[in-house]
Amino acid sequence: MNNRVYVGNVSFQTTEDSVRDLFAAHGEVASIRMITDRETGRFRGFLFVEMVTEEQAEAAIAALDGTEVDGRPLKVNIARERPPRSEDR
Repeated sequence: MNNRVYVGNVSFQTTEDSVRDLFAAHGEVASIRMITDRETGRFRGFLFVEMVTEEQAEAAIAALDGTEVDGRPLKVNIARERPPRSEDR
């Protein structure tokens, strides 16, 4: 397991500060990366939170998965590594 957490189904009104406050209740937040569209710069509705320890990440997942924030139930789980892209683009 790692200490990087995927958070999906995030409202477009959610801010980085509100995410930090939400996760800080379960440990120290090392970083937050809100994913944006390359062309428009608009938030895509998911983000990654890195907690300082694996235990803090586990606690945050257990507490926050399914929690409603800004009218939407969050999908919170361990972030998986992205598979390598093929060269066929």
